[in-house]
Amino acid sequence: MASIIGLVLFAGVLVGHTLFAAVSTRFLRLRLETQFGWVLYALTGIPVVLFVSTLVFTGLLGIGPNLGSPTVVFSVLIGLPLAVGLTLDLLYVAQPDEVDLPAR
Repeated sequence: MASIIGLVLFAGVLVGHTLFAAVSTRFLRLRLETQFGWVLYALTGIPVVLFVSTLVFTGLLGIGPNLGSPTVVFSVLIGLPLAVGLTLDLLYVAQPDEVDLPAR
């Protein structure tokens, strides 16, 4: 049985992963000059960082309950935050064309 502290820390890792995915997606959309380059980086680079973070938090620190299989862990701690982070950036934040960046 999972403890309350373990579940709260697990939820914190989940929220942190989602926040990282949303902010990283936004950063890539604003900084990359290509039209679909940010998609490639968002779908390849962000999951690698989330994977390393998952290994640190659930492996070394032992945060969270036993989810049973690596597929479930991958889906919950990498796939779900990536999907929610991308959705938050794409649907609820202004488009990069509408954002004024400082001149270089």
